[in-house]
Amino acid sequence: MEDNFLAMVVEEIQPNKFERSIKERKITDLSESDVIIQVHYSSLNYKDALSASGHKGITRKYPHTPGIDASGVVVNSKNLSFKEGDEVLVTGYDLGMNTSGGFGQYISVPASWVVKKPDGMTLREVMIYGTAGFTAGIGIYELQKHNIFPNSGKMLVTGATGGVGSLAVAMLAKAGYSVVCSTGKVDKSDYLKKLGASEVITRQEVNDKSGKPLLPKKWAGAIDTVGGNTLSTILKSAEQRGCVTCSGLVESPNFEINVYPFIIRGVSLIGIDSAERPMDIRLQIWENIQTVWRIDNIEDISKEVELDKLTSEIDIILAGNQVGRVLVKMR
Repeated sequence: MEDNFLAMVVEEIQPNKFERSIKERKITDLSESDVIIQVHYSSLNYKDALSASGHKGITRKYPHTPGIDASGVVVNSKNLSFKEGDEVLVTGYDLGMNTSGGFGQYISVPASWVVKKPDGMTLREVMIYGTAGFTAGIGIYELQKHNIFPNSGKMLVTGATGGVGSLAVAMLAKAGYSVVCSTGKVDKSDYLKKLGASEVITRQEVNDKSGKPLLPKKWAGAIDTVGGNTLSTILKSAEQRGCVTCSGLVESPNFEINVYPFIIRGVSLIGIDSAERPMDIRLQIWENIQTVWRIDNIEDISKEVELDKLTSEIDIILAGNQVGRVLVKMR
């Protein structure tokens, strides 16, 4: 194990003014925990971009190394469940929030956060999925718990060109669903159809401002990644006993809704808390990702960058211009 390693470090250089740079850190800088992992890959998520910009609702104290995703190799373990050389991954929990994250070449984490890499998948592949794929997988898992299956009707995915959206489209299509995509990037229709979308619509088509308590039924289920009035519109236009999952807020964290979709149509709204999912559910989701939801054209979703090129990608995702996944090669 190396004594020194490279990491992105975000520092508060003045009150509410933050700076990102690549710095050398020491293994002893990491918090003492059960498992030390040499990180081979990470990935960029919206939460990472917020942490890297000084959002204290995500990260309380700086200097800090973001990165809520990491895959790599165990180099030291105090827990008998893991041994040196094991290929593993970590997504969520406190990684990259207030615990030094995957944008560093080493992490030190509790054993209860660590998942052994699914057989037949590479460290690179699991990070193309990462938290985004895991979140999309939880959405599908919850839809199926509410009896929304491929024969139930049309599935809507909003924010479809983003990380969670792209993977949700491809994973749903792989599972046999008919997927309709809503996006503000209609020039990416070919990209979405290549992932398996049957139809692409504009974001305006799911942003009703009429004030009506209910709208014509359209969607058996939906994976919403944007929140705001879009989420209200989806709920009002869901089919009888439809199910809508919510995992994002890029439009707005607030939305207005009445009770009619719930008491007249029996619609369910399910929040997706991917960071804190129990380990038994995590293992089930990753088992499905490596089997029934595994995407054939996963490389079409990803762009690989080195750590020193990551800061420009952070600016892109904050501007709402990310398409697909940004994979970060850490060594």
